[in-house]
This record gives sequence, C-alpha cells and structure tokens, in this order.
Amino acid sequence: MSSIFRHSIVGPSPSGRGIAGRGIFRRGWGPYVPASALMVLLASCGTNGRFDPDFRGWMPGSLSTAEAAATAAPRPAPDARGIITFPNYQVAVAREGDTVASVATRIGLGADELARHNALQPTAQLQAGAVLALPRRVAGTVAPAAGATSGTGLVTDPFAGQGTTSTPASPAPAPAAANPREHVVVSGETAWSIARKYNISVQDLSSWNGLPSDMSIRVGQRLMIPAAGQTAPANTTTVPGQGSPTPRPPSAAAPLPDERTTPAATPAPAAEAPDMGANRTAASSGGRFQMPVSGSIIRVYEKGRNDGIDIAANAGTAVNAAGGGTVAAITRDTSGVPIVVVRHEGDLMTVYTGLDGLNVAKGDQVSAGQSIGTAGSGGFVHFEVRRGFESVNPEGYLN
Repeated sequence: MSSIFRHSIVGPSPSGRGIAGRGIFRRGWGPYVPASALMVLLASCGTNGRFDPDFRGWMPGSLSTAEAAATAAPRPAPDARGIITFPNYQVAVAREGDTVASVATRIGLGADELARHNALQPTAQLQAGAVLALPRRVAGTVAPAAGATSGTGLVTDPFAGQGTTSTPASPAPAPAAANPREHVVVSGETAWSIARKYNISVQDLSSWNGLPSDMSIRVGQRLMIPAAGQTAPANTTTVPGQGSPTPRPPSAAAPLPDERTTPAATPAPAAEAPDMGANRTAASSGGRFQMPVSGSIIRVYEKGRNDGIDIAANAGTAVNAAGGGTVAAITRDTSGVPIVVVRHEGDLMTVYTGLDGLNVAKGDQVSAGQSIGTAGSGGFVHFEVRRGFESVNPEGYLN
C-alpha cells in the first residue's frame, strides 16, 4: 500500500486521533467508511492483486480444486433431437432460439411436465447448449453422431471420434465413461460452491450444463455433475512369449463376505395379530362394569379423538348393559343408528352405539348383563363411560 493511499485512507480524523474505533475517516476522499467494510474488501484481494470473491485464495486448507478439476471428461454429443441418454436418466440440450415448450415438442414430452421438472416456465427462453433434465425416458431416440453413442442413444464412449483421422479395421472397444451424477440446486448455492462440493472445476460444470457467462443458476435447477477423468494405467511390459499379466480385479482387494441367501420360496414369517381385548391394564381388573359384548377391542380410547372403545361384534350379537341402572335417553346419530344412554349410581353413565334392534325404552330399569339390543352391520359396537358429561377411559371400569 503506497504512502499516499495510506495517508488518504487511514489519515488522522478531525479530532487528530486517526482511527476512531468504529471506522476510518477518509480525509479529502469522501464520506465516512466503516472499518469492517474496508477490511472485507482488502481481505478479498488475493496475493496477486486480483479480486477473490469466495476467499479461496485467502483461507488456508484444501479449498483448491485445481488438481481434481483438470480431468473431467467432455460432455457426450447429443443425438439429432438433442437428447443425451445415460444409464439412469436422460437430458435434452437446447438449441439457439429454443424455449422449454419447443424442446418438449421436439422430444415428445408435455411442456408443463418438462418445465416443472426443471423449475422453469414453459415459455422460458433457453441459451444454446443449456441442459434440461427429462422427468422420464423418451422412446424412439434416433442414432446420434458416429462414435459418440450407440443406436439407442445410450452413451458408450464420449471420447470416440475425437481427433482421429482414420478408423482402424478392428477397433478395440473403449471403456465406458463414468455415469455423471445429478444435483438439484438449493437456496444459497452458487456454481462455485457446487463445483467445490463435487471437486470439479466450475468451467466443467458450465460446459456440461450450458450455463451462461455469469455462471448464474436458479433454485430447483437440475445440473449434471461430470465424473472426473481417470488416469490411464501405467504400461506393463513382459518378456516376449510370456503373455500379458491378468489384471487384478477390484474385488481382490478384500475377500468377499460370506453370504447366506434365503431361498425365494421360503414363506415370510406370520405377522403378529395381538388380541387387544385381552391386553387389559391393571386398572381394568375388578372394575365396576362388564363388557357389553364378547369381542376384541379393535380401537382404544383416545381423549378427544375416540371418546370410548370399539369392540368387534358380528351383526345380530346381543348387546348387554354394562351395569345396573336406568335408560336415561335413546336417540339416533345422523345415519339413523340408535344411541342408548344408561345412567348408573355415582354420577356415571354408559353409552352404547352401533346397535340395530332395541329391547329397551327410555325410563326402563336394567340390570347388569341384561340385553338392550343387538349389534348392527358395522362389525363393532362403540362403548363409552362418562363421569357427568366428561368421557373417561372405559378400560379402567371394566372387569
């Protein structure tokens, strides 16, 4: 920093104290500048004087992707419709003047479906080379350029046909390129942060996805992440006549674990079917009331959701009074199903619904176990116990 710049920026304040604690007074250069803003600006400048917006050159550690980013494979060539087919998904490459709708028409997909999958509007203008991820596979892919893909559009060797002047009579099959991954952009991500996440260069990310020059991306955008290229194996020479050594398979690095496969014909274990009616709590023993019907509890008491219990009962099964008392009310629900209310001593009431025929009337005296009607066709009887008008768990009152 020159002495003139230092004097102008960090010169003394009008009070003569120089830096005034919270900021820096710029004499003759303009208004007050906060010290924190100036420190950030200076820190973002690299050692070579260039602007470093994400501080990669300033912070220590392994933030550099230069080594891993130099070997990403080039993007495969699309077919005549602009489609690139990978083993797990397909993408479409936009042409000059394309919109999402025109790409969808060319490849045989709905414009709304393609736009929604890529977080775009159907009328959105696309930059030439931009990539759209397809929500599903499209059939009828035409044969692409020779050497780039197979007849079905499946990528087999993205390096084929590049820089060659002649075709050998019997070319050896080239190894298949690694399948690129897919990344969906979330809020706060940039092209640089995504490139660092996958250890690739931002230039490779841009060329694979046809990003604009400012590297702008949008939330929900689906990006192809190219796999880093693989270093060619070292040449191995052998004595003439001995042949080439057999390469070591990847599985030889560690022995395979013992595998015990269950035959497909083995029947699956039977699922447990607990009898909820038999699983009573300790509080239910020696209770005041008896079960109105003999059956399993198929739905338990839940305060505010199910103010009683549901007991399995076939149509026509006798429904008995849980205890002695007086029939206080007989009414019907919105479906016309009878509801019987029996009042007992101690400010207790029992409620029965899911009935069909009735054997009692309002005001009748009933004893414990006396039939008050029969179960309807719903397959269960609903039973409640109330203290006053407040529902309580019936299982705490049952024998």
